[in-house]
Amino acid sequence: MIGIIDYDAGNLRSVEKALVSLGEETVITRSREEILRADKVVLPGVGAFGDAMSKLRQFGLVDVIREVADSGKPFLGICLGLQLLFESSEESPGVDGLGICKGQILRIPDKEGLKIPHMGWNSLSFDHPGRLFAGIPEQSYVYFVHSYYLKAADPEIVTASTQYSVPIHASIEQGNVFACQFHPEKSSQVGLAILKNFIAL
Repeated sequence: MIGIIDYDAGNLRSVEKALVSLGEETVITRSREEILRADKVVLPGVGAFGDAMSKLRQFGLVDVIREVADSGKPFLGICLGLQLLFESSEESPGVDGLGICKGQILRIPDKEGLKIPHMGWNSLSFDHPGRLFAGIPEQSYVYFVHSYYLKAADPEIVTASTQYSVPIHASIEQGNVFACQFHPEKSSQVGLAILKNFIAL
C-alpha cells in the first residue's frame, strides 16, 4: 500500500493513476494512522511553498511526515513535495519548510530566451548513483513544471541534475527520503521506470 498525502495540493490524482497503472494499491489520505500504516509514502504537489506549508500545518501533517522520514520507510517527494522537504524558499520568505533535508529553494534566474516557469522536457545528468535511476540511461528526458529550484546544502545527496538558466538539483536521495523536482508521473516510460524503482525499494 502506498499512501499519497492529501493536503489540498494539485496533482494527487495523476500520481495515483500512475501508481495504479503499475499495479499498486494506493490511498489518498491525510489520516495519520493511514499514512503510518502505508508501506511507502508519497508527497506530491503543485502550488506555492507558503500555502502548502500552511495546509500541512492545518491538517496536522508536519509531524507525521517527519515521523515517516525518521521511520526508515521509503518516502518520495514530487515537485513541490521536493521543495517542502527543505528549509526555506525564496517564493515565501519567512516560511520554514519541513527541514528534513538541508538546502534552499531559489527562483530560477531570468535568462534571455528561457521562459519561467520552466515547463517542458529536460535531460538528467547523474551526480551520484541513485536507487530511483537504476537501469535508466543518463541523459534520459523527464518533464518539469516549476519556477523555483533546489540548491541542496550537501551535494552528496544529489542524484540527478539538469540545466535551465542555472544548474538545478533535480533529484535527491537521503537515506529513505527520495525526491524529484520533475514529474515522474508525467514523464512517459522513463517516469514509470523511476516509480517502479521506488515501488521496489
